Order: sequence, then structure tokens, then C-alpha cells
Amino acid sequence: MDRSTDNEVLRTAVDWLEQGAIVTLVTVARTWGSAPRRPGELMAIHADGRFVGSVSGGCVEDDLVQRSLRGEFELQPPTVIKYGVNTATTRRIGLPCGGRLQLVVESLDAAAPLRKLLDSTDARQRMTRRVCLKTGETSLHAAAASDDFTFDDDNLVKVFGPTWRMLIIGAGELSRRVAQLALTLDYAVTVCDSRPEYASGWEVDGTEFTTTAPAELIAHYAPDSHTTILALAHAPALEDEALAAALQTNAFYIGALGSRKNQKARIGRLQKLGLNNTQLAQLHGPIGLDIGSHTPAEIAIAISAALVQARNQYQQQLSHTETQHG
Repeated sequence: MDRSTDNEVLRTAVDWLEQGAIVTLVTVARTWGSAPRRPGELMAIHADGRFVGSVSGGCVEDDLVQRSLRGEFELQPPTVIKYGVNTATTRRIGLPCGGRLQLVVESLDAAAPLRKLLDSTDARQRMTRRVCLKTGETSLHAAAASDDFTFDDDNLVKVFGPTWRMLIIGAGELSRRVAQLALTLDYAVTVCDSRPEYASGWEVDGTEFTTTAPAELIAHYAPDSHTTILALAHAPALEDEALAAALQTNAFYIGALGSRKNQKARIGRLQKLGLNNTQLAQLHGPIGLDIGSHTPAEIAIAISAALVQARNQYQQQLSHTETQHG
């Protein structure tokens, strides 16, 4: 089961709709300046003012709830609203840092379409949900690997389901903690450990587990630019060949657990397996941000923070490249 924020918003909205409530679904369509949320972020508002999700730092949510309580959005066609566009609105709402938001607001009275979307994402399928602002029509489609959030004033298209994949080698306590955090960060998580004593004790809902040898699995896994591979077993016999295979792919992030001394020894072993310096430079180790972590929970947070940092930098680079070529 996907535990992402999107999933939480959808699941809560479905629960409310199935209870007979009218639900307002809000999607960030565009941002300018120092907007606190990215395009595609969701918020659902119950008719009684309860809400889940976020589209700003809190100020816009308050205004949307009040407008929803007044019935401004109820049973209306999808519409676009803006915040932070004029001085009066900025003073009234208090949008931080001079940012601007463009939101698409929908009034929903039926759970079935969102339930269908949830069923698909629970089955690990990536789906796009299209909202036509001209007709008010919504539709679901299977998402291609290259699909991403788009808004062209007439159509809002948002991708649901795991966008990023994570392969964890080793099924210990640290791996369990990392997997739990990864699920909240929109990763589809696969754990690989061929050791029977570890396989029998793995219990993390929402992850896949395989006993296939890690090096063999890499070939079938086909790592791409949205794939993270983490070697957390601290066992050279289990990890070295898998890391050697991973470093010859287009994986976005490859990291391994261990001290600097262990990392130096690991690099030496990988060189003997034929890896060159360019390939070895892609290996992050010791893995994680240096926050003085010691316990499995703390180390998992350090690893997750490093992944968030790397992923955000990667997405910023993509946005910069798209702007230059736009």
C-alpha cells in the first residue's frame, strides 16, 4: 500500500465521500516565487471544515476552509483560484515570502472515481488523473514512465502511484526503518536478502521482499534515473557483486552502509571487480548525512535526509535544464 501524502489525501477524501459528505479537492497548479508547496500538492476539505493535505504554509488552507464552509465551492465545476496576486489578497491571506499560487478547486460528491484510483495505486500501478476545466470531466489513464504533472490552463494532469523506486539489499533493523520512511517519501520499496534467517522475519507492509541473489536481481530490476539502491547489509559477500552491477546502470542514487575505513576497503574490492573511477564516484559511502546518528532510527533518518537532498537537487537541475531549453 502506498503511504504517500497523496494517498492519505485520497483515502481520507474517499472515506468522507462514502459517509455522504461533499468534499472539496484542491490541487496546486502553478507557483511563483517562494511558494511553500510544489505543483501537484493536494488538499481535501470536508464540508464541516476538516481538512487533510496542504497547499501552502497554512495561511491559504485557513482561507480555503472558510470559503468551503460558506459553500463557495459546493457542487461547482472545477475552477482556478489565485493567491498572492494582488496587494490586498497578499495582506489578507499573509502568503509568505511574496509567493504566488494558482490552485484548481473541485467539488466532489462521488467516491467511486477516487476509489478506483486508490485501487490502482494500491496494486502498484501508476495512474494519471486528468481534469478538463472546460467540461468539468475527469478521467483516469495508465501512466507512462515519462508522465509528470502538467497544467495548461485547460487540463490538469497529475500522476499518482510510486514515481521513485528503492531497492534495499539486506533485511535487518536498519533496512526496516529505512523502508518505513521511504514509503512516506513515495518510493516503491523492494527488499532483497537471500539469507533465510533474515527473510523469515521481514514484516513491513507495503514493501516487496525477494530472496533472489542481489546481483542477479539487479539485472531484472533494470535501475533507471528514478531508482535508488541501498546496500545496508554490511556483508561484502551479499553486496559487492550487486553494487558492481548497480554502478554500471543509470541508477539515480547508490549508497552503502559502513565507516570510511569500510568504504575504502569496499572501493578496493570493487576495483578488483573491474569498476573504473568514474563508476566508483557514483557510490555514496558512508551513506547518509552526518548528523551524529547512532541508533537504527537515527541512521535511517540520516539516510532519508540524504536522499531527500539528492532528489531535490536532481529535480532542480531538471527544472533548470527544461527552462534553458524552453
